[in-house]
Amino acid sequence: MNVLINHFKHALNKGKAQYGLWLGLPDSICAEIAAGAGFDWLLIDAEHAPYSVRDIQNHLQAIEPYKVPAIVRPAEGRTALLKQLLDVGAQTLLIPMVDTAEQARQLVQAVRYPPEGIRGLGTSMARAARWNGIPGYLDNANKEICLIVQAETATAMENLAEIVAVEGVDAVFIGPSDLSASMGYIGQPGHPEVVKAIEAGFETILAAGKAAGVLAVDEKLAHAYAKKGASFIGVGVDAALLSNATRQLANRFISSEDEAPLAGY
Repeated sequence: MNVLINHFKHALNKGKAQYGLWLGLPDSICAEIAAGAGFDWLLIDAEHAPYSVRDIQNHLQAIEPYKVPAIVRPAEGRTALLKQLLDVGAQTLLIPMVDTAEQARQLVQAVRYPPEGIRGLGTSMARAARWNGIPGYLDNANKEICLIVQAETATAMENLAEIVAVEGVDAVFIGPSDLSASMGYIGQPGHPEVVKAIEAGFETILAAGKAAGVLAVDEKLAHAYAKKGASFIGVGVDAALLSNATRQLANRFISSEDEAPLAGY
């Protein structure tokens, strides 16, 4: 298989919602378990979870044999950091907190090699190029990079039409949690006003011919967003799944009576 092909990017054009899982646990065994679960894609979340660049590389290596596309979300869109992530093998990047078209244009430049961008060359040390083992890597890398910008503030939503019009932005992901806080409904990503804003955002994104994404751990909301045209939807978070499952299991066996102190203590 040609390792340059970005299967996630090509799947966005199929007209069918792609469902994925957030990865916040840095152990690569967790990534491998998730990779075999059957999701359409996985997202390595280095914005909120304690991932190093090496951790991200380890996750990419663990996921790759399962042929599941991986998205990487860095903590920020610094040019030097994006260069490192691309070199270790990330092909699809989700950049948080993009509020303006100018930010989006800078990100497009950061993820592309010259003359289309400013990404530095270091293919002899890059896993992405298989250490100069992929013929024509430099000629083909740009077209296989998928850049997703994240709109998650009221400001971003106001500027959404300009952001999505930037050439080189492949998709826009709307972040419900931060958007709800920005709109004055902190902790309420399913608030009707937030949902209304997200669905209006989808209309703007789709009208520009771009793909729309969102995180929706509420199953009904996830299906509703798919009907509204979302191309990729995150439906769970590994850390939350583990947390919820372990609490539920404990609650089935541990009662308040079991917690009573022993006599004499």
